[in-house]
Amino acid sequence: MKFLTISIKYIIPLCIAVALFNYQNKESVVNNSPKKEKNIEAKVDSVLALMRVNEKIGQLVQYSGGWDATGPSSSKGDQHKLDKLKKGEVGSMLNVSSVATIKETQRLVMEHSRLKIPLIFAFDVIHGYKTIFPIPLGESASWDLDIIKQSAAVAAKESAASGLNWTFAPMIDVSRDARWGRVMEGAGEDTYLNAQIGVARIKGFQGEDLSSVNTIAACAKHFAGYGFGEAGRDYNTVSIGEYELHNTILPPFKAAADAGVATFMNSFNDVDGIPATGHKGLQRDLLKEQWNWNGFVVSDWGSIGEMIAHGYAKDKKHAAQIALNAGSDMDMESYAYEAYLEDLLNEGKVTMSQLDDAVKRILRIKFELGLFDDPYKYCNEDREKTEVYSKENLDIARDVAKKSIVLLKNNNNVLPLSKNIKSIAVIGPMADDKNSPLGNWRGKGEYNSAVSLLEGIKAAANKNTKIYYEKGIDLTIPTVEAGKNQFLHPLKFNTEDNAGIKKAVEAAKKAEVVLLAIGEDAYQTGEGRSQTNIGFFGLQNELLDAIYKVNKNIVIVLSNGRPMDLSRVSKMVPSILECWHLGSQSGNAIADVVFGDYNPSGKLPISFPHSVGQEPLYYNQKNTGRPWNDKHVTYSGYQDAPKTALYPFGFGLSYTNFSYSNLKLSASEINLNQEIQASVTVTNTGKVVGEEVVQLYIRDLVASIVRPIKELKGFKKVVLEPGESKTISFTINNKTLQFYSVNKKWEVEPGDFNLWIGGDSTTKLKKSFKVVE
Repeated sequence: MKFLTISIKYIIPLCIAVALFNYQNKESVVNNSPKKEKNIEAKVDSVLALMRVNEKIGQLVQYSGGWDATGPSSSKGDQHKLDKLKKGEVGSMLNVSSVATIKETQRLVMEHSRLKIPLIFAFDVIHGYKTIFPIPLGESASWDLDIIKQSAAVAAKESAASGLNWTFAPMIDVSRDARWGRVMEGAGEDTYLNAQIGVARIKGFQGEDLSSVNTIAACAKHFAGYGFGEAGRDYNTVSIGEYELHNTILPPFKAAADAGVATFMNSFNDVDGIPATGHKGLQRDLLKEQWNWNGFVVSDWGSIGEMIAHGYAKDKKHAAQIALNAGSDMDMESYAYEAYLEDLLNEGKVTMSQLDDAVKRILRIKFELGLFDDPYKYCNEDREKTEVYSKENLDIARDVAKKSIVLLKNNNNVLPLSKNIKSIAVIGPMADDKNSPLGNWRGKGEYNSAVSLLEGIKAAANKNTKIYYEKGIDLTIPTVEAGKNQFLHPLKFNTEDNAGIKKAVEAAKKAEVVLLAIGEDAYQTGEGRSQTNIGFFGLQNELLDAIYKVNKNIVIVLSNGRPMDLSRVSKMVPSILECWHLGSQSGNAIADVVFGDYNPSGKLPISFPHSVGQEPLYYNQKNTGRPWNDKHVTYSGYQDAPKTALYPFGFGLSYTNFSYSNLKLSASEINLNQEIQASVTVTNTGKVVGEEVVQLYIRDLVASIVRPIKELKGFKKVVLEPGESKTISFTINNKTLQFYSVNKKWEVEPGDFNLWIGGDSTTKLKKSFKVVE
């Protein structure tokens, strides 16, 4: 008995201390070398061997903070969380921000818990932390992977300087429906573009070394099918076939896994009847086993518990059983794992090996972040003061913003404006709006901190230019509920107060050109912001009509987070600038384009319809057995609208013009193991330097499953001086041509292929080639 007492008092703690020293040693390692990976695995195993069941379960628990950990708890729920933290029964916190609060929360674990396993702190850093970049859909319009990577790197640096080490981004859901509010958070309708942009963002967040103090863990979401919700409704059911899942939805996630993304997040929706959170086929079988991915999966907010509402779990205990068995590693805010996993283990409904696998995955990321070496490594008040919202970061945000703008229409070369223009009217509810440009999911961006359009125009215009400003109308009506939490409450639109339109008309009469700033409020898009109407809400059409009567020289400066129905305005006004929600430097970036200091180069990552009735709308449709025919009605189209887009995927104008010619293939026939080179000459036929996004599309004409009429398979952004020509080449190989076939595997099938290269998805410049066995 005496020996047992001595063992408990001295020997066991000594063993723990030695093991802790083992995994907390500061051995120098470089990047993700095999030596480093092997070293981390040994450390993970040594920690796991020390852990009790309650501590293992605790690593699978993520709480949302929101309280001041430096002061007294504000509620019974907060006290529960604080108690769990001290016991080492929490693995992660989200929505805890500032170095002081994060440091204190980490201290609760490090000074009170038995094993002192550090927390990982997460936040929704979607398009910037405090320096806000364009919404992801807007940034994707740049088709510039380098600046997209750079913007994520800035967001990571600011987040890390503020104590954070994990973001729930990028969203890589392919989304084809403009009604879905969360379309603003992704890269649009195309699988290939989503994959390329998703990887760029992951590399920006995570850098070359996840243990660097300037990088944070990324999260590929939402796994899977979230962007295909029926009727464009958020959280809705997803009914797709196996081939659509593999060919359209999963490739960006496979690219993310191959790029080494640290975490995945599952999605709220069901996929053909199985909630994604409880989908073993997706999470455990495909992601973890077939793809051999070694990060961890976090549930979306409360999605484990929501399987009850789905009708897939009878209660929260059953939901916890389903989720862990399916491979969902961390429970975000369902409180299901902490409440029931130990009972489920004792009952044999989940296994210790499943629990250990989940714990090891979470520990592995914490080691890779360097949190075991220094739990407070991200908590440096000096960095928080100097590296957040710096001039350097704002300059980068301006560069990204101007490259995200898409020129949709420019009849009579209305744009660019001369800086010597005598008068400009800046009109509209978004004209001096400093908040909507921040968009939804604006991290820690401060309310009303963006540069407005009016401010940008005033700063860029000649001092002798007369600038008239009138708001004209309010788009929304403030409400008490929205004032408390704009994110959670619906907007109320102004449909009655038009008193300001008269002053706006007087301003328009006096100006040579009108910049009309209309579109969507920042909170019209984002999570839960689905709409059946994608036109102009409130009194915006009334304002446009009144201005148009007195001055037809109008540039629509469009502020929005989704494709909008522009069918009416595109017939009226000579010029339309798609400006999205551009972030902190919005007004300056728009002014750069308006005055020609930057020639717009953006291209649409998503199609704009003639009517909302076309949604979901996307360029890479299937041909059907009755393709479009304008000679009679029995075809796959509409009687009252075109089948095609008003502004198609990949479309965007410039202040110069580009011509394509001399499309060549290095061979007209190749075998399955060969590759072919496609080249085209691109010429700037205008008078100013410009950037063009050269796009490659391919069609597999006959296959074991029906293939789309055209698919993006490559793109390159090229800068051309006036009169300059460049030859742009693409390599087509097995990876380019493969698809998930009727044989339920990725392969290239012999047959005939068409190839197009041009400036958007409607390009006609075509060649054909054959693949033989």
